[in-house]
Amino acid sequence: MNTEFGAKKIIEFSNGVFITETVINTWIIMAVLVIVSIILTRNMKLVPEGKQNVAEIIVTMLTGLVGSSMGKDKLGFTPYMGTLMIYIMIANLWGLIGMRAPTADLNTTFALSILTFFLIHGFAIKRKGVGGWIKGQFLEPVAVLFPLNLISEIATPVSLAFRLFGNIVGGMIIMTLVYGALGSILSGVLPIPIFMLGIPAVLHAYFDVFAGVLQSFIFTMLTMVFVSMAMDD
Repeated sequence: MNTEFGAKKIIEFSNGVFITETVINTWIIMAVLVIVSIILTRNMKLVPEGKQNVAEIIVTMLTGLVGSSMGKDKLGFTPYMGTLMIYIMIANLWGLIGMRAPTADLNTTFALSILTFFLIHGFAIKRKGVGGWIKGQFLEPVAVLFPLNLISEIATPVSLAFRLFGNIVGGMIIMTLVYGALGSILSGVLPIPIFMLGIPAVLHAYFDVFAGVLQSFIFTMLTMVFVSMAMDD
């Protein structure tokens, strides 16, 4: 159901299936990431220069982050964790260009958190086997805590999804209210640029830029920590 702050339906088919602006914006972000990746990695040389330096700096930083957070034996997660962080960061900042942030849609954040859920348990089973997975995730430190451990595992993707969604949509709602309030206050007087531009700019810097980048880092870090903990003894 559409609400004032909900994602709008862009295309609706006769069978009730529809495509929202969240899906459209996600496709655009994916296309941008693919195109930029192709541009940065074309005609790579043994001695890097220009745009190749940018690509190598990004890869080096992400590799170092994964290595320090998950351990050197888990550097194979770098492509996924790097893509996850960059995608969430761009999605969170998407509102700066007047578009609706995909992460302001609970469907997007739940999809990302469910991927984390399957990574946690899939790689735990791969590393420990089914028996070791059951013991490590549900029966430790004592078997009597199985119900609480089960609830904890189910709550992990829920908390991840709502944390990211709440921060992004909360900022969007606050900015909408600020613009509405400024419009009402200044409607009967001479517009003052410091109010019309200065106040929203400061708030955008926090709710869109700072909070957006921070939440992408937090979501990715929690994913790395949860997966690493599930795989290790």
